[in-house]
Amino acid sequence: MKYYAGIDLGGTFIKCALIDSDGNVVVKDKIPTQKERGADKIILDMANLVMDLQNRVGVKVSAIGVGSPGSIDSENGIVIYNNNIGWKNVDLAGKIKNLTGVPAFVANDANVAALGEQFYGSGKNYQNVVFITLGTGVGGGIIIDGKLFEGYKSVGAEIGHAVIKMGGELCSCGRKGCFEAYASATALIRQTKSAMLKNSDSLLWKVVDGDIDKVDGKTAFDGLRLGDKTAIKVVNNYVKYLSEGVLNLCNEFRPEAVILGGGICAEGELLFKPLKKLVLKHIYGGVSYAPIEILTASLGNDAGFYGAVRLAQMRSGD
Repeated sequence: MKYYAGIDLGGTFIKCALIDSDGNVVVKDKIPTQKERGADKIILDMANLVMDLQNRVGVKVSAIGVGSPGSIDSENGIVIYNNNIGWKNVDLAGKIKNLTGVPAFVANDANVAALGEQFYGSGKNYQNVVFITLGTGVGGGIIIDGKLFEGYKSVGAEIGHAVIKMGGELCSCGRKGCFEAYASATALIRQTKSAMLKNSDSLLWKVVDGDIDKVDGKTAFDGLRLGDKTAIKVVNNYVKYLSEGVLNLCNEFRPEAVILGGGICAEGELLFKPLKKLVLKHIYGGVSYAPIEILTASLGNDAGFYGAVRLAQMRSGD
C-alpha cells in the first residue's frame, strides 16, 4: 500500500490529508495560513504538517501534491504569482521536497480540485470532464482523457473569463461581460440586490428581514420557494447566464460530464432542472450521439486535497 499527501493551500487555512492508494483518507487536519508571514514560514508549516500527520499514523508518503491559488508553472512546481498571499516566483515544490525529502508537485488549486472530482468524486465514471465552481468567482478545470488540461505554461483553462455578454458587467479581471461576472455567487448576490431595489414590495425583503446587506446566494432561491415574482425572474435570468457559460464549454470540449460545485448547487433541482433543460436544448448537434451529464460535485471542500493527491500520483508515475 502506498500513501500520498494532498495539500490545499488557501488564504485562510492550509488543509492536508494523507490518502492511501485505494483512495481512503487515513488522516487529515488543517492549520491557519497566516499569510502575512511570507513564503518560507508558510512552506515550513506545510512540510511540518505533512510530517506530523505521518507520525500520527505511522506511515511514510511516496509523494506530495499541492493545490495553490494563482498562476503556477506546474511542470516545475513554481508559484509564478499568487495574489491571495502575495507570492511571486516561489519554488514551492522544490522547497517542500528539500524539507521533507519527498517528491512534491504543484498545480493551480481549481485545476487540482477538478482532478479530485474527476477521479474520486462525481466524475469517477468519466474520462472527459469540465468542473465548474460557483463561488466568489467562477473557477474550475478541464480533464481530457483522464489528464488535466492546463494550456500553455499551465496558465490556461480560466473558464470564468470567457465573455458571454459583450460590453456587460465589469469583471474582476478587467474585461466586461465575463462568465464570472454573471454566474458567480457574487454576481447572483448583485443581481438579487438590484432586483430588490427596483421592487420594494418583493417578498425578498421579507427573506432578509428588510436588510439588503443580508442577501446571499441563497436569497433569490428562498424567494422563489415563496412564489415571489421578482425572485423567480432573478433565478431564471441567473440560470440563463449560467447555461450560456456551460454551453460554451460543452461546445468547445464536449465532455462526458459537467460537474458543478459551490454553495449555490445545494439548491438542487431548483437550479439543475432548468439548467439541464437549457443546455440540452441548445447544445450543438444535440445529445443523441454524444450525451452529456450535468452533475453536482460530491467532494465539497475536500476536493482540493483529493485532487492534490491525484496530482501527486500522476506526476510521480504511480
